Amino acid sequence: MAMYKGHPGMGGHGKPVPAPRQASSPMSPTMYAEMNRPLPSQIMAAAAAGMSVSQQPGASMSDAKAKTVLKEAVDAVVNSFAKHSHGYGRVNVVEALQEFWQMKLERGADLKNGALVVYESQPSNSPPYVCFVSLPGGSCFGSFQHCPTKAEARRSAAKIALMNSVFNEHPSRKISDEFIERAVRDAAGSFQGNLADADNPATGIGAFRFMLEANKGRTMLEFQELMTVFQLLHWNGSLKAMRDRNCSRQEVLAHYSHRSLDDDMRSQMALDWIAREQETGGIIKHELQIAERELESARLAGRELRVFKEKRDILMLALSQIGPAESLA
Repeated sequence: MAMYKGHPGMGGHGKPVPAPRQASSPMSPTMYAEMNRPLPSQIMAAAAAGMSVSQQPGASMSDAKAKTVLKEAVDAVVNSFAKHSHGYGRVNVVEALQEFWQMKLERGADLKNGALVVYESQPSNSPPYVCFVSLPGGSCFGSFQHCPTKAEARRSAAKIALMNSVFNEHPSRKISDEFIERAVRDAAGSFQGNLADADNPATGIGAFRFMLEANKGRTMLEFQELMTVFQLLHWNGSLKAMRDRNCSRQEVLAHYSHRSLDDDMRSQMALDWIAREQETGGIIKHELQIAERELESARLAGRELRVFKEKRDILMLALSQIGPAESLA
């Protein structure tokens, strides 16, 4: 089957939003210093609480309480940012988010595709409206509140993205030797692995350590962007296929650690799902329902959404390539 490019609207993440009027000028030295010093303890506590609650399945805290904590965490970070940007009044979070990434670019951050923040509204004729925002590195967040207007949905998405962008600057979000040791121990405990295998890249826990070591000094958002590729390869069955062809973990890691998630990769994954559909009718629609539930749950919890949204988009791309009779069956 011939390779094809993603159809318009798939993988493009919506229309770019023009840079705000302040984005072309660097932030003040005071603001830049604020962004690079430890966040105030109350913000750290609120942000950590909100993120841990949203990322732990089965947490004892009620959904209502978790959402309240998350909203408080977001508001705390946004308000702190506002004090060092506009100086007074209500912060325009859409402008502030763009300004944050423009500042990072001007200060030497390695942003291969520039500092543009991109918004994508989910089609809907009635509230609640949903909006996704993709950051320059590829991380994706979505509106996490009940939004009666499209503008409010965009602001909600910008808020959660700004909180994570600011929180990601804290030293605790950098991959260090101490972080690696803790993460490897936690992973070994969670999956009942053997900690002695951590030094062997041929094992699962060893491959995890290898990836952490290779990304030492990077932030957790940057690492998550890399992990998204491997999560999708695992979900798509590509990693198993490579193992069946006797590819070593080292070879796979070396190849895909430098491969960005682009339209060609999405197209190839969509082709794989089309092949599965020919063997098992209805599998794409079934998997799409799962992906949409995962995306919705993660969005409402304020989590990073890239892997869930990519799954949905790849499956929708696959459906678009199947004949009308098959897709409607």
